[in-house]
Amino acid sequence: MMKWLKKSYLALVLLFLYLPITVLVVQSFNAGKSRAKWEGFSLRWYAELFHDEAIMKALYITVAIAVLAAIIATVLGTLAAIGIHAMRKRPQALMMTITNLPMTMPDIVTGISLMILFTFTRIERGFMTMLFAHITFNTPYVILSVMPKLKQMNKHTYEAALDLGATPGYALRHVLLPEVREGVVTGALLAFTLSLDDFVISYFTTSPMVQNLSTLIYSKARIGIEPTLNALSALMFLALLVLLLIVNRRASNAQKA
Repeated sequence: MMKWLKKSYLALVLLFLYLPITVLVVQSFNAGKSRAKWEGFSLRWYAELFHDEAIMKALYITVAIAVLAAIIATVLGTLAAIGIHAMRKRPQALMMTITNLPMTMPDIVTGISLMILFTFTRIERGFMTMLFAHITFNTPYVILSVMPKLKQMNKHTYEAALDLGATPGYALRHVLLPEVREGVVTGALLAFTLSLDDFVISYFTTSPMVQNLSTLIYSKARIGIEPTLNALSALMFLALLVLLLIVNRRASNAQKA
């Protein structure tokens, strides 16, 4: 009886989570505009989606922000993780607490605080402010991905390379980074995925003239849900699902190693 109840509960949770997404994906192939009536299978809205200039511009901004934020956050997060790992126990624990704090805060707090910062410093909100915001919230996730790999490696490997005549830069590139490559790649993929998926922080740190896909969907949804938004949301869901599967697969392989 308990086994049946557990399976039923799991089925209800999965149904609650994925039924709306399933309806959205199915509606993206509906030939008509009505969401209450099925008018036949069609790729019409996907074709119109790729001819919509506003959506294509938002897609370019979304991908550009995600790629740049992932690259910069990965570099900063990896270097920060190496520095934190080299600290003594108490300072390291303090720094990890400070690093983990932004990940536990609600996105709206981070978004509003960054908006106030940009307003106070009189920085005009747009592409650069959104990029800075994405780097800010992505970096802690990279640190969290790299730190376990640093703890797994032999702490004397880097010192041995220096004793054998390697320069610090050479030892970093050829000894330390290969040891933590799995964590670096996982952190980069996670940063890219989070950047693609973000809405709240992006909404508070950009202007109406510079919108990514999430803020564009929000602004269009207030007027009315267009069928092209169903197609766009379905493609975004598919892209994020693939990326998350890759991240989870790499994290699973890293734990096994």
